[in-house]
Amino acid sequence: MKTGITFQPKILEALRGYDRGQLRADLSAGLNVMTLAFPLSMAFAIASGVKPELGLFTAIIGGTLIALLGGSRVQIGGPTGAFVIINYSILSAYGGGGLLVCTMMAGAMLCVMGLAKLGSIIRFIPYPVSRAFTKGIAVLILSSQIKNFLGLNVDRMPVDFAGKLYVLWDNFQGVHGPTVLLAAASVALIGFWPARWSRYVPGAMAGLIVATAVVAGWGLEARWGIATIGSEFGPFQGGLPALQWPAIDWGISHELIQPAFTIALLVAMQALLGAVVTDGLIDDRHDSNQELVGQGLANLVGPLFGCIPVTGAVARSVVNVRSGGRTPVAGIAHAGFMLLLLVLAAPLLGHIPLATLSAVLVVAAYRMVAWKQFARLTRWPLSDSSVFLATFALTVLTNLTLAVEVGVVLAALLMVKRISETSKITAVDESTETEGSQHSLVGKTVPEGVLIFRVFGAFFFGVVDKLDDELKRAKREPDILILRVRKVLAMDATGLQALEDLRAKLHAKGKHLILSAPHTQPLSVMVNSGFIERLGERNVCPHITAALARAREILGLPPVVETTEPHEQLHTERLAVETVRRELAESLERAQRILKTLDRRAGEVPTKEP
Repeated sequence: MKTGITFQPKILEALRGYDRGQLRADLSAGLNVMTLAFPLSMAFAIASGVKPELGLFTAIIGGTLIALLGGSRVQIGGPTGAFVIINYSILSAYGGGGLLVCTMMAGAMLCVMGLAKLGSIIRFIPYPVSRAFTKGIAVLILSSQIKNFLGLNVDRMPVDFAGKLYVLWDNFQGVHGPTVLLAAASVALIGFWPARWSRYVPGAMAGLIVATAVVAGWGLEARWGIATIGSEFGPFQGGLPALQWPAIDWGISHELIQPAFTIALLVAMQALLGAVVTDGLIDDRHDSNQELVGQGLANLVGPLFGCIPVTGAVARSVVNVRSGGRTPVAGIAHAGFMLLLLVLAAPLLGHIPLATLSAVLVVAAYRMVAWKQFARLTRWPLSDSSVFLATFALTVLTNLTLAVEVGVVLAALLMVKRISETSKITAVDESTETEGSQHSLVGKTVPEGVLIFRVFGAFFFGVVDKLDDELKRAKREPDILILRVRKVLAMDATGLQALEDLRAKLHAKGKHLILSAPHTQPLSVMVNSGFIERLGERNVCPHITAALARAREILGLPPVVETTEPHEQLHTERLAVETVRRELAESLERAQRILKTLDRRAGEVPTKEP
């Protein structure tokens, strides 16, 4: 018996026909990606409030599991900037054990989402909401890096944005000149690193190597007091950690559900966004449900080794593709090279200056913001701009959990508003019904006491009030109400209840409701709920001609043989042809707009680390 649950990692498909040439390409791509991921992984870990090696462990263990178990050929997993603030918040409130357990809970949620085949739903989060999250997080990352960038002597920064600004202002007199000079030089080197060289050594890695060599070679840690990983966190661990269960007070586990959901949603959004972007680059199609399962297992297993949340990294995945990576082997290779560098260079990593890691994040966050996006808000619909600004403000000024929750609600409300705007309910008669179809009212007789409404679009809780409004506008209360619903493609429980109430009101007054041409999904909803049985199967008609005939039968009128004069028949046929021509023209225009949008977005594929 089939359960509908599938588990087919993309690597099983990708390795069919795998040859030595592709292995060389994947290994080369993995090495290139590692040079970008290495400094970022440490920087994101430090910004999250944990030791830098935990960022590397996350990229190694989590990245390997995502490549092995995910649903994308070229997804590169690791810690990303999107989780810096939520990690820091959870760590401050519940400690390291709380963060690990919270990550595992998020992993379990992702597995359930993937097995329940909810992968496609995540992609319906509107662009204004997802972009506002990204830009709000970038601002928070920038605020969190000012301490190390200026070399301020502050033990621990507050979680909230306003608190950070207050502490920074209160300690501004403690700015350390040599640290600022090193940080500024690192930003210049990373930001202006030639693009043609980035294929071999990314700017972040170049800045890390140069700054570390200068600090270690000239002894700036001792001479000028430059803070380094070694001085801040102690000796660097040069190997993978042992398996251990997180230590936590399980009495507070219920408090972690909310932030765990936030992590799960962010993982899903970022991973599936990266998969969609890389699909377009390699002409492939990822399995969104398998990707969620792979991401979930990586976040479920990783914390047992001390790993922080892991997800697909868009920029690293794009670099992987552009370096020749075409299978999950490249993701595994990137993790392997990172482990090798960790083991071999552990003694040197302690000399990495925190100012340079701060510079890495400052450049990454600046690129995440993409300030020109704010200038475009004036050209967006007011509703989209409002949702963007509200989500952005909540992300910056409150906490990410609240921002995610409100953003999702705003996204749902925005969707309801858009669908409601496209749904229409109108009264029609022989003079106004000119759709040109074979079952239009042209040439047909509507008996006295019969009122016909045409419903267009989705019939759900956002549009049921329109039905009541139209009924109130009717000049007379009909003996029989015919609803033409052939253009209603979807119906929810509220729409169904509106029909139930309408039928009950009419029935109480000895009046009748007839449905004309219900579509598949609405008809299925009505049948399963028993509504059709209560309405009467004879009152569900395949087209308007049959509905009018049923109305005459109820009224006790003799059937009418519809006759159509030749000129009327010609008029009807012309209307039909004109309708088809107009619909084809509108479809062509929509297709052209979509192609222009896709071309524009293709030019905006992110190439920098978000």
